[in-house]
Amino acid sequence: MRISTLALIGMLAAAPGARAQGVDVQMHFENPSVRILQDYALRAGETAEQVVVVVGDATIDGHVNHDVVVILGKAQLGPNAVIDGSFVVVAGTAIVADGARVHGDAAVVGNMNAPASFSADGQQVIVGTMGLDERLRGMVPWLTRGLLLGRPIVPDLYWVWIVAGVFFLVNLLFNVVLDAPVRACTTTLRATPVSAFLTGVLVLVLVGPFCVLLAISVVGIAVIPFLICAIVIAAIIGRIGFARWIGMSLVHESDPPDRRQSLRSFVIGSALMCVAYMVPFLGFVVWALAGVFGLGAAAIAFFTAYRRENPKRPKPAPTQPAAPPAPAASATAAAIAVDPGAPAASTIEAEPARAAEPAVPTERPVVNGSGILSFPHASFFERLAAFALDIVLIAILAQVIRFDRLFGEWSPDGNFLLVALAYHIAFWTWKQTTVGGIVCRLRIIRIDGTPMRLAEACVRGLSGIFSLVAVGVGFLWILRDPERQAWHDRIAGTYVVNVPANWPI
Repeated sequence: MRISTLALIGMLAAAPGARAQGVDVQMHFENPSVRILQDYALRAGETAEQVVVVVGDATIDGHVNHDVVVILGKAQLGPNAVIDGSFVVVAGTAIVADGARVHGDAAVVGNMNAPASFSADGQQVIVGTMGLDERLRGMVPWLTRGLLLGRPIVPDLYWVWIVAGVFFLVNLLFNVVLDAPVRACTTTLRATPVSAFLTGVLVLVLVGPFCVLLAISVVGIAVIPFLICAIVIAAIIGRIGFARWIGMSLVHESDPPDRRQSLRSFVIGSALMCVAYMVPFLGFVVWALAGVFGLGAAAIAFFTAYRRENPKRPKPAPTQPAAPPAPAASATAAAIAVDPGAPAASTIEAEPARAAEPAVPTERPVVNGSGILSFPHASFFERLAAFALDIVLIAILAQVIRFDRLFGEWSPDGNFLLVALAYHIAFWTWKQTTVGGIVCRLRIIRIDGTPMRLAEACVRGLSGIFSLVAVGVGFLWILRDPERQAWHDRIAGTYVVNVPANWPI
């Protein structure tokens, strides 16, 4: 069985002034000598069909009928070494003694130590890595005794402790400077740990598709770096809050706002997590749980703070109906009982009743304030009907308005998304609704009753993509939300209400 592969074509062309060259490596598996995480030695007078060493050293002083491939290791050719095929070293070091012969190609990405007389019969390409190969080889013990065993910290590797110390100092700085956000994450973990875990899983699942949709929309490309930075910072703050949570679970904090006690909890929790990181398999389990719990707690704390800054307007209390007026006969009887000398009801000329004046309707209903807030919130099916009408209209507009002519080649789905985003943002800013909303008598307002502006419309439009990406869960949230708000309504702070038929457009 022979498998022909192209190896190192792009990497070998990276050297300044080098020309792209192909190295033909024939992989033969009839009787190979394969070593993974082990060294290999072929003494003088011995023969091997093929030698492949991954994360190990190879010493060749005999005859190899085909190729020698060494990855992340050192390859040493003795004076009696004869290689009929290719000699390939990736991220390693090649040491060639005087007298060694290579009848095929020679390709080395790393350090090459060979006499001036050495030359392969085929192509010979050497790409130096300025010591990068030595650094990569220094990570081999961590890969074999750390990553493969499921633990981030290998106790006997000094550079791992340096990295861990740097991370601890960075977390300590965040813990001191951002005490309030960290405390909010810790409080969330203490109150709702299950919700924090589920929210963290949801964020990890949705961040990738959401970034893809932002990239497709073109206008959202500028948002992606800020989104990634926000998630990274939230993950760091959440991990610190997780460490505090572990620490205060062991040593109770009598005064949570006290910075010294919070620092003590952080140090205790970090120390316990560090010990867990050294245990095989348990280390990566703790590392993953800290990330998920921390990210979820940070997300919940953020939305809690946002709601605190933008509180929901309380619903107006229902007005009590006025008591009906007492009959005239009863009033006269009561007056006689109090004053017997008073004239009878028949002698009193009743004042003619004043005709009730018809109420003059106002020219325009109250738009701001409690007037529109008192209208009922739209149901899921009403909003679905309006959305369906808008989709039909957007599909027609997407055939007329072609953004691909402005931005070059564009896919139909991307053009449809851009038209839909521009359509909704424009109508929300202009009319506080869309054409479908006008037909279904729906209006969008902020939670304080004021109309949406351009900034709020943009936030609602972009967050609507997030509701759509999550398999429509953001829209279905209306069915269980007490205020009938979708995810993008909660993010933008808006309500969708039913208005009367005579409501002005």
